[in-house]
Amino acid sequence: MLKNPENYLAHGDQFIPGNKVQLRLGLMALLLNRNVLIEDVPGMGKTTLVKFFAKSTGLLFRRIQFTSDLLPSDILGVSIFNKDSESFIFKPGPIFGELILADELNRGTPKTQSALLQAMEEKNVTVDGITHTLPERFCLFATQNPRGQYGTYPLPESQLDRFLFKFSMGHLSKK
Repeated sequence: MLKNPENYLAHGDQFIPGNKVQLRLGLMALLLNRNVLIEDVPGMGKTTLVKFFAKSTGLLFRRIQFTSDLLPSDILGVSIFNKDSESFIFKPGPIFGELILADELNRGTPKTQSALLQAMEEKNVTVDGITHTLPERFCLFATQNPRGQYGTYPLPESQLDRFLFKFSMGHLSKK
């Protein structure tokens, strides 16, 4: 993965023109296994940027679309009772990827947003009292709409602390 970062930057500038700073910050976060928050109005290329990183790195990509009815178990996974073995079997949720896109994070309720806190900080999640380790390579890119847009919830400071970078995309260049 990421053998020549300059190639990614050159290719990324062709794919998402005029966003060299954002490409560099995203690439640094990937190299460091850290998290990024991208805030901007819809249609500015936030999701496109993350999809570019997923496609060009070959990391196991998972997208979580946040909505007001999304539950923590929809992200983390659930334990399901297996009648044959008479035991519970854990079915992992989409958080068990290497590059996670938490799309429109602030459209989820605060309880659902908080489901990401342990994953972002400790690189594992606890479900039904059992801790499950996330992949060694784990990086979360979250997008959010500007505060005040209808149907958004503010992110708490405890969650904002878990992002290495926060930036906006700005207007795309025609190049």
